[in-house]
Amino acid sequence: MRVLHLDLGRQMRGGQYQVLHLMEALSARGVAQRFLSPHGEPYAIRKLRRDADIVHAHDAKSHTVAALFANAPLVVSRRVAFPIKDTWTSRWKYRQPVLYLAVSNYVAGILMKAGVPAAKIEVIYDGVQPMPLSTRTGPLIACASDDPMKGSDLIRQSGANVVFTADLPEALKTARGLLYITREEGLGSAALLAMAAGVPVAASRVGGLPEVVQHERTGLLTDNDPQAIAAAAARLLTPEADGWAAQGRELVQRRFLVSHMAEATLSAYRRML
Repeated sequence: MRVLHLDLGRQMRGGQYQVLHLMEALSARGVAQRFLSPHGEPYAIRKLRRDADIVHAHDAKSHTVAALFANAPLVVSRRVAFPIKDTWTSRWKYRQPVLYLAVSNYVAGILMKAGVPAAKIEVIYDGVQPMPLSTRTGPLIACASDDPMKGSDLIRQSGANVVFTADLPEALKTARGLLYITREEGLGSAALLAMAAGVPVAASRVGGLPEVVQHERTGLLTDNDPQAIAAAAARLLTPEADGWAAQGRELVQRRFLVSHMAEATLSAYRRML
């Protein structure tokens, strides 16, 4: 099996790390792969026409390029939660893939609402690597982001005492809790990473996050209201958060590791072929 992966994003964000983890795990399982990015020759269109049994597009731009030029069955990973435009070109584009890998049931619903048949959609959750257990001797943390769809402004308005970090894996070594506030989310790989480290999470009640953060079981869900966010942050500092941290870590180890994502993706490839 030969797979050509496409991702035309120009920054390493959550989706790009998922592609990297997936390729590493598939390589360990004997899958021959190539990766096409915007940093090489311009889109290397000719490579889409040969040497691949499957073309796997991982973002919106690569979905468009592959729909136009790929000469192998097209798989598209859908990790974002924003709605799909109802235009002629969009409807054409979304008819081309043989299979969609939706990152959550919430995202699968968005695809079906846009007219993608349920038979062409499979839910495969993102995965994270196993993490060492946090000492939980440090502060509450939140992800630093200038994306207006993320909730950094809401966290600041809440007055919660948190440290914003651009290096989440490092911060999780000592973090006491993660406050993950966002206005939309396909799934929430940052929340998964925190849970893998045994760090309790309070997250926005949006998108696919409730499929990971089960309220008062594996973490807390909160409305995107500053007062509610402040209350959730305070609860992360109470003894009851210890139980959420333990159950969250167990859930990730059981369902949300990179190995789970890779096995599910490989099975989807084989069924499609």
